[in-house]
Amino acid sequence: MSEIANKVVIITGASSGLGEATARLLAAKGAKVMLAARREDRLKALVDSIKSAGGEAAYQVVDVTDHAAVQALADHTNATFGRIDVLVNNAGLMQLAPVDAGKVNEWDTMIDVNIKGVMYGINAVLPTMRKQHSGHVINLSSVAGHVVFPGAAVYCATKFAVKAISEGLRQEAGGEIRSTNISPGAVATELTDHISHPDAQKAAQDLYTVAIDADAIARAVAYAIEQPADVDVNELIIRPTKQEL
Repeated sequence: MSEIANKVVIITGASSGLGEATARLLAAKGAKVMLAARREDRLKALVDSIKSAGGEAAYQVVDVTDHAAVQALADHTNATFGRIDVLVNNAGLMQLAPVDAGKVNEWDTMIDVNIKGVMYGINAVLPTMRKQHSGHVINLSSVAGHVVFPGAAVYCATKFAVKAISEGLRQEAGGEIRSTNISPGAVATELTDHISHPDAQKAAQDLYTVAIDADAIARAVAYAIEQPADVDVNELIIRPTKQEL
């Protein structure tokens, strides 16, 4: 039997892109998936699709910047499936612009989603995982969490933070909770849709001409989860073969 079968997995940002691809793959491998995002119509359609294919899924409408809502997600997962084995902190936002563009509102949003949203998720599931003496937190960082580039100072800062949080959790886990940091390069998702600065949008579009499919990251998530309990895959960087950055 697969190491993934019957594991209860929470996935944030599950309504599209990496989250949707991961939900479909893990459900096909026998996981019980709890899907979280803001767009209920997409969540409902995805759950219906997974169930039609024989999988087990449920959803909760969640804004990851709302601490109480993220806690309610963990509570709902426990009530629905009786445990939490894996949290996939996938929800994220990329709003690129030079620092001197002064897009303070975008800075605030990225910090709230990319950093605080990750921390809220971890905080919500840790008590259950500690009680179980097992669990796995998978955080989606980025190649931007390893290298800084012009027009992305704040976005890079948030993704460097995710990498640091992942490593800090690993060191504090006491051998009970696995911690995985996955850093995608250019992947065909909605990530570039929220860039308001014209030059930054053009640069992102040029980079994403080599974008790979979201299934590539879903397979990486599955790889980390399906390792035996004594194997902790801590870091994966996954780029298109042709991506230079």
